[in-house]
Formats: sequence, C-alpha cells, structure tokens
Amino acid sequence: MVVAFSGGVDSALLAVAAHRALPDRVWAVTAASASLASGELDHCERFAAEHDLQWSSVGTHELDDERYLANAGDRCYWCKSALMDELVPVAEQVGATVVLGVNVDDLGDHRPGQHAAAERGARFPLVDAGLRKDDIRALAKAWGLEVWDRPAMPCLSSRIPYQTPVTVGLLSRIDRAELVLRRLGFDDVRVRHYDDTARIEVPADRITELAAVAPAVVPELERIGYRYVTIDLAGLRTGNLNSALTT
Repeated sequence: MVVAFSGGVDSALLAVAAHRALPDRVWAVTAASASLASGELDHCERFAAEHDLQWSSVGTHELDDERYLANAGDRCYWCKSALMDELVPVAEQVGATVVLGVNVDDLGDHRPGQHAAAERGARFPLVDAGLRKDDIRALAKAWGLEVWDRPAMPCLSSRIPYQTPVTVGLLSRIDRAELVLRRLGFDDVRVRHYDDTARIEVPADRITELAAVAPAVVPELERIGYRYVTIDLAGLRTGNLNSALTT
C-alpha cells in the first residue's frame, strides 16, 4: 500500500494499521506544497520515524494548475488529481494500491477530491470498515497514537472563499496568521481570508479566551497585512465555506 499521509489521525491510524498488517510493504507519502501549513511536513516525518513507517515526501504541483488557482467549487478535485499524479507512479512501480484516510463522516461533506482519487484507483479502507471520526480517535487512543486528539489541519487553501483566486502569497499570509494563534495556544484554529479582513475561528468554548488576547493578536495580523481582525462568534466549523456552494 501507498498511504497518502497528511499526519492527521485518520491517515495516521490507516498507516499504522497497514504497517501492522503488511510489514515492509507499506509506504507513507506526504504531499509537500505551498498549501501545507508550516511544521506539518516535519510532524509527518517525526511520526513516521517513531512508528517505523517507510516515509517520504513528494512535491505536488497543484499551484501550477489554473483550474486549482481559480478556486471554484471543484478546487479539491484538482488538488487530489495533482496528488494522484505523484502517488500512482510510485504505487505502480511496486504493484501497490494507493489508500487515503477518508472516513464515513467525510462522505456527507462536499469533497470532490474523493472522486478524483477514486477515479484513479485509490481505495478508502476506513470507509470500507465503516469507521466514523469518533471511532478512529478511539482506536488511535487505544493504540497509543499521540495524534488521537490532534485537531484537523486541512490545506491552507480551505481558508480562502470560493471564487477568490489562490496565490502563493495569500497562502503564506494565512499560514503566518495561524502561526500567531498557535503560538498563543490555539491549536484548533482557522484564519479565513476575506480581502483585508481576517476572520478567526476557534472552538466556541475558547472564544472568550481568544477575545482576552486580542491586544496581542491584532497588531501581529495587521503587520501581516490585514486591516480588520474579527472573531467568528459561531465558533470553528470544519468546511464551513462549502455552504456558499449551496446558497
């Protein structure tokens, strides 16, 4: 198996399970591009080393694709297509199957990338096993995987509203803004980009805590280039920009 390894709990559990079932026949591969948040590549390499996984990174080239940069509702399709362009040849060389850490809960969201991967022959073992996110976290905890409660870390492009073009500079700005929040202890955070406005999302039970450190946050994000810094009072909602596709 060639496991598309993002470092999150889903792909981590999948990679470790595959390694246990097929020792020395599993490769964990992490896609590296400007849409990957700072520190994530190092995290993936450390996890792989700690769990004796064969690991490597590959550069993906979605940012060379105008269809991805246009940031229409199918952006994730072209992202996964770029990933499969790199993983399929690796898998074919050794007669392997590409597998992704998609879970049952993911099937209810707008995820065109899943279709792109499936079209190229990828499999979703966690879905085949009927596992939901809570099941995966429970299994990962039982197996002693340190990522069992790790917040999701989707690609940085997911912070950009559809129809706003994706650029390397914009991804870098979002990355730097989220680093400011993470250094203050907000690991589960999104900085949504709206031109000169940064809309910060943290879990609802941490909004008061975030407001209390606003004097430290606002100047930093202004230096990065935002004129307005706001807090989303509804709290963090994974994939909430997808609602624009149905309204």
